[in-house]
Amino acid sequence: MLVLSRKLGERIRIGDNIEIVINRVSGNRVTLGIEAPPEVRILRGEIEQTVNDFVETETHSVAVTVPSAIGLGTSEMVDYVPRSAR
Repeated sequence: MLVLSRKLGERIRIGDNIEIVINRVSGNRVTLGIEAPPEVRILRGEIEQTVNDFVETETHSVAVTVPSAIGLGTSEMVDYVPRSAR
């Protein structure tokens, strides 16, 4: 792990296309700005597992209720593919 000290307004570059900017320092809190291409996923560490669980859930079969005008009005298992994955 690389540990750096930075002052307000200073930047850190990662590779050719990711830049981190120190936007604000207040007490024990630091606000960062991150510039990266849209295909780079940026997550706070504490929510990464929640997001991964959600993404896994989206790609599994889900139960849906078929309206009685279309079918029998019962729950059926279908494969659901999120719109973003189509």
